[in-house]
Amino acid sequence: MASLSSVLLPLAVLLILHPLAESVYRPLILTVVNNCPFTVWPAIQPNAGHDVLERGGFALQTLTHRSFAAPDHHWTGRLWGRTGCTYHAGRFTCATGDCGGRLECNGLGGATPATLAQFSLHHAHNDQSSYSVSLVDGYNLPMTVTPHEGQGMCPVVGCKADLLPTCPPALQMRVPPGTGPVRACKSGCEAFGTDELCCRNHFNSPQTCRGSSYSEFFKHACPATYTYAHDSPSLTHNCVAPRELKVIFCH
Repeated sequence: MASLSSVLLPLAVLLILHPLAESVYRPLILTVVNNCPFTVWPAIQPNAGHDVLERGGFALQTLTHRSFAAPDHHWTGRLWGRTGCTYHAGRFTCATGDCGGRLECNGLGGATPATLAQFSLHHAHNDQSSYSVSLVDGYNLPMTVTPHEGQGMCPVVGCKADLLPTCPPALQMRVPPGTGPVRACKSGCEAFGTDELCCRNHFNSPQTCRGSSYSEFFKHACPATYTYAHDSPSLTHNCVAPRELKVIFCH
């Protein structure tokens, strides 16, 4: 018959290991989901000094997703979706969000207009990860960011609406220019290039940079997004220790 000590020792070990198991490091997962009825080519650009994730871009078929771990240290960067991408004469190009004719952007930024998700990710137990969705550079796809298992201010943010059918004529980006379908909706800055609409020079401050009728078009449809350069800072949300952040195209 087993002695009492031989029975109790494994139990004691389990009791010691249990709290350790609870504190085991778990990487923050980024999941990109394509619910659109067409292929989307997500692109990822790190801020200077940070790692390029997933080589900066990939194809994502309709009704599929791709998950990957964020680096095990602080990471900041942006993610957007490219549309209308094709290979022609050995060159890869996209109608919207193109990053210099590459499938894997490898650190390059994308062409505007494009809906943009922005992240500042931390990994320690009580660190905050922040995220937001911006239409400051225009819109090309519905996009939201959904956190899972976080604490604190962790709402779903972004733009679920399809704005292409209602995009004002002055903001429409058509491919081919002037004749093709509306592929994206420009910002007022991109459409007209004035200092006031671009919040440049004299207008580059919270006191002088204001929303316009063009940014209000985006804000009315998608209030949980940035729509001009000095929009409300409360639109960036700090979520404590989320397990996963889902970027979802279309709903």
